[in-house]
Amino acid sequence: MPLLLPSSGKAVWPALALVFNALVWGVSWWPFRQMQAQGLHPLWATVLVFALCTLVITCWRPHAVKEVLRTPALWVLVLAAGTTNAAFNWAVSIGDVVRVVLLFYLMPLWTVLLARWLLHEPLTTRAALQVVLALTGAAVVLWPQETLGSSWWRHFPLPTNLAESLGVLGGLSFALNNVMLRKEAHRSEAARGWAMFFGGVLVAGVLAAALTASGTIPAPLAVNSAWLAPALVLGLLFLASNMALQYGAARLPANVTSVVMLSEVVFASASAALLGAGDLTPRVWIGGALIVSAALLATLSPSKKTASA
Repeated sequence: MPLLLPSSGKAVWPALALVFNALVWGVSWWPFRQMQAQGLHPLWATVLVFALCTLVITCWRPHAVKEVLRTPALWVLVLAAGTTNAAFNWAVSIGDVVRVVLLFYLMPLWTVLLARWLLHEPLTTRAALQVVLALTGAAVVLWPQETLGSSWWRHFPLPTNLAESLGVLGGLSFALNNVMLRKEAHRSEAARGWAMFFGGVLVAGVLAAALTASGTIPAPLAVNSAWLAPALVLGLLFLASNMALQYGAARLPANVTSVVMLSEVVFASASAALLGAGDLTPRVWIGGALIVSAALLATLSPSKKTASA
C-alpha cells in the first residue's frame, strides 16, 4: 500500500484532522512549561488537564465508565496511557524537547517486542530492521559528546538525565498503549478514550501525591488563573485532538495514519528550536533520521497499526 495520501478529495479532511492532532501534541510542551513557571508542576498539571477530559467523556458517554470497570484488560490501557502521559508531559517540561521527543519515538522498537509477546506476532526481517534502526538512532542521539574520541566504544549510550529517562519510559508505555488498543479494538471508542484520559489522572495523580508528600516536588498553590486558564484550554484541545484522531484514523489506511502522525516530531522539534527549548545538532539530525526511518518502516508492515492520542 503506498505511503501517499489517497488522491480522493474525501481524504483531505481526515488527513488535516490527523495533522491537527499531531500539532496539539507536538506543541503541548509549551503550555506545560508555562504552567510550571506559574508554580504548577507538570504532574499536577497533567492531573488537572486530564481530569477535565475525563469529566467531559463521563458526562457525554456514562456507559464508558461501566465498560472500563468491568473489563480488566482496559485497566492495562489505563496504566499504559497514564504512564505515557505522566512521563512525556514531565519530560518535555524539564528537558531538551527535541531529544525527549526523539527518544519517545523509539516506540517502533518497543512495539515489535510487545507485539511479539502479547499478540504473538512473528519477528520478521522487517521488524528486526526496525529494531536496528531505532537502537542505532538512539545511540547516536544519546552518545556523550565528550566520549566521541578514540575510546568511544567503551561508553554505552544511556539516558543521562531524568528528562531523557522519562522520554524512553514514555515511548515504552506508549507502545504498550498502542498494542492494547489493537488487542481491545472491539471495545467502544468511548471506553478506550475514557480509559486513556483517566489513566492520566490516576498515574500522574498517585505519582504527584507521593512526590509532593516526600518533598520532591512542590504542592499546587492556591487556584491561580495564570495556570488554571491554560489548563482548561489545553484540556479542551486534547479532547478536540482526540476526536480528530478518531475521525481521521477511521477514514484513512493505517499506514497513512502512522505517517501523518509522525508530523508530531516536526512540530515539536521546530517549535522547540524556535523557542529555545531544544538543540538541533548534527548528531540529533542523524539520530532522529534513523529513529523516524524505523517508524516509517513500521508503516509498511502488513499488520494494522493503531494510533493513539
